[in-house]
Amino acid sequence: MGKSLTWWISGEPTLPVSVQVGWYNALLPPAFQLPLPGPTLAFVVLSTPAMFDRALKPFLQSAHLQPLKDPVDQCVAYHFTQLQKNLPEQKIDFITDYDMHPNRRPKLLAQTAAHVAGAAYYYRRQDVGSDPWGNKKIAGVCIHPRYGGWFAIRGVVLLPGVEVPDLPPLAPPDCVPTQEGRIALLESFNFHWKDWTYRDVVVPVERYSEEQKTYFSTPPAQRLHLQVQPKETVDPNWGGHLVAPRIFAPVPQGT
Repeated sequence: MGKSLTWWISGEPTLPVSVQVGWYNALLPPAFQLPLPGPTLAFVVLSTPAMFDRALKPFLQSAHLQPLKDPVDQCVAYHFTQLQKNLPEQKIDFITDYDMHPNRRPKLLAQTAAHVAGAAYYYRRQDVGSDPWGNKKIAGVCIHPRYGGWFAIRGVVLLPGVEVPDLPPLAPPDCVPTQEGRIALLESFNFHWKDWTYRDVVVPVERYSEEQKTYFSTPPAQRLHLQVQPKETVDPNWGGHLVAPRIFAPVPQGT
């Protein structure tokens, strides 16, 4: 297919976050693997702080918002669906970070996907040599080299039938290389996540606004009742082809 796969997700251009499905599957037991050939091309989709103004606010002002569902999840699903509609010649599947199987098992381990794609380093308990936590349960967290913790992993876009066996793997940048730093990061994320400080483990190029922090701190069921300030320059034609982060990803010719 000669046409490039072009999608807007954040307020600025980002590098393609491409990955072979096989790299992801190789790290996981069969129950969590994706049912596609190993060389299948996929893209991990990240949102930056700009998503709040450029994607979520316009969505909240559109006619697409439905009650009884998290507005953020609705916004993400809407944009993924628009991508499918805009490229009808290419089979495109997507899995969001919140999709579940009937047994409540997640369909995607989003942090693993981001790590294996080289998008963000997934810091886990096993990355700490001297474990200070004993029997406590410690969750891992992804850190982006430019945004620190001020970003989110929204899902993966899958291109069944497009295979890239020669795609070189990209290691995620190790933003927190010291043992002391990793312990402090995991401590902050697991026990003090509400104060937002773990997100500043590296100096970010952009943070969430105070309005955005308030919104994301609100339980999803209550977000529909929040009043957000409309973005001053909302495209009046928004809601059709314009979707907001950007991913520019050339699809191989001849597919």
